[in-house]
Amino acid sequence: MIKRRFFRFKSIHTSIAVAFSCLIIGTTLILSYNTYRQSSDSVTENSVQYTNELINQVGTTIETYIDNMKSISSLLYNNGQIEQYLTMSDPHSAVGQTLVEAIENSLRVIVQSRNDISAILFVGSNGAVISDREQVAVKSYDELIAQDWYSKAKNGSIHISSSEVEHVYRNEYPWVISMSQQFRSNDRWDKTGVLLVDLNYNIINDLCSHIQLGKRGYVFIVNSEGDLVYHPQQQIIHTNLKSEPIEAILASEDGQLSLEENQHKKILSIRTTNFGWKIVGVTYPEELVGNKKKIQLSTVLWGSICLIIALGISIVLSFTLSRPIKKLEAHMKQVEQGDFDIRADITQADEIGKLARTFNVMIVKIKDLMKQIVQEEALLRTSEIKALQSQINPHFLYNTLESIIWMAETNKMREVVNMTMALSKMLRYSIGKGEQEVPISMEMEHLSNYLMVQSMRYTNKFSYEIEVEPELHACRILRIVLQPLVENAIYHGIRRMEEHGHIRINGQMAGGVIEIKVSDNGLGMTRDKVQALLGPSKDQGLGVWNVHHRVQLFYGAAYGLSFESEPEEGTTVTLRIPSSALEVKGA
Repeated sequence: MIKRRFFRFKSIHTSIAVAFSCLIIGTTLILSYNTYRQSSDSVTENSVQYTNELINQVGTTIETYIDNMKSISSLLYNNGQIEQYLTMSDPHSAVGQTLVEAIENSLRVIVQSRNDISAILFVGSNGAVISDREQVAVKSYDELIAQDWYSKAKNGSIHISSSEVEHVYRNEYPWVISMSQQFRSNDRWDKTGVLLVDLNYNIINDLCSHIQLGKRGYVFIVNSEGDLVYHPQQQIIHTNLKSEPIEAILASEDGQLSLEENQHKKILSIRTTNFGWKIVGVTYPEELVGNKKKIQLSTVLWGSICLIIALGISIVLSFTLSRPIKKLEAHMKQVEQGDFDIRADITQADEIGKLARTFNVMIVKIKDLMKQIVQEEALLRTSEIKALQSQINPHFLYNTLESIIWMAETNKMREVVNMTMALSKMLRYSIGKGEQEVPISMEMEHLSNYLMVQSMRYTNKFSYEIEVEPELHACRILRIVLQPLVENAIYHGIRRMEEHGHIRINGQMAGGVIEIKVSDNGLGMTRDKVQALLGPSKDQGLGVWNVHHRVQLFYGAAYGLSFESEPEEGTTVTLRIPSSALEVKGA
């Protein structure tokens, strides 16, 4: 699966700048949006709170007016004049008329002293009608007791009407809010009457109409029965061109109610009075945030300024962060061109400084390793040359040729042919084709030719056998590493012994490592002599030390030769090479 990368830039400076820019732009947009939303919500919340305060003031004022009407009603009931009038046997007597005049004067004083009271009227069950006006202006007794305010007060409770046109006086039809309360004599329960107190509707109208809730906001009042007490567009409401959610308002608790009207949101702030009316303030959020565009422009302006400043800082910061990395990159390019004397002079204490110091250490180690590799390659070449020289030893050739001459003089022609062919193959293998490694089968064939030549030289001196697991025949091994081991077995183990000698070559796989053992039953060696064999010795030639050194140079320090030897018991030399040699080159 191909991994997708978000930033495919060749320069880390550009990547850092773009990453910072994206982060800053995203953060600025989120902060700007949140600032705008919080500003809008704050304005809306403050406006709703302001509306709540206004309708609370309206509610408190209206409750004060109603309480005053109740106080007037209680005052008139408690002064005893109306109760006395109700219990008179002849209310039309001189005493009764005097009492009526006193009550009417009291009513006139109250009405004239208060501009919120439009009229006060008392209608008794005995047919009495007392008002603050002249009796001529008041409608007849039968007309009065037929009106709603009278009948609704007869149940004993205080009745407060909605706004309505008053029909108490002739030729007068004022808009009022009426409160009617039944009076009953304490001595005679059959003697009752109803007191009517009219509140001037203009008081409510002036109170509510002066409240400004935006360009379209307004206040209206609805009573507990769902009738509108006040509405600035009351006539439009009556013509059904506009409506209010009365049922939702009546069912709602005090607080806010959000509704949709012609795809425009409006908020209703509701407050219930102590006598059941609901004062409703209507506000439109889109008007409350009248400076919405101004807030938007201000947010965009300051957001853009902050964004430009932040982007500038990000560019400078990315350049500052990437400058030492670019400097380190330039040093790396110099190293690529072969300059291993360069050093990164970055002294920062952060990760980049650590990277620079690690770079300097790496360059020193690479330089040392390159020197070591050059030295090891030179040693390897020298070892190979010396190994070839040791295998083409003139003394060995002289002795072999003398043996051939001696066998020819004694007419041992078959032995001459065999020895000559074996020597020819040995020389051809020694010259080789320049390969460092050869299959083990070829090395074993060369070893077999060498042993044949030596066994013919030392007639009946020793015998030999070669056993190698078939799966190892194709494995690779360094050229001419086994012949010095066999030569060491012949010259130092078997040649000087009186008994018949035997040499055994065995090859096998052991624990993932190829082991080839050369064993003899010769004279054996002491520990000191074994240790001396693994070092260069002039009296012993290059010998096994050359083999051990070549194997370790080529395969590693974990491989090479090991000896097991005891005096008079023989010697076993083990050659260990890695199993990776199983891979046949060129196959």
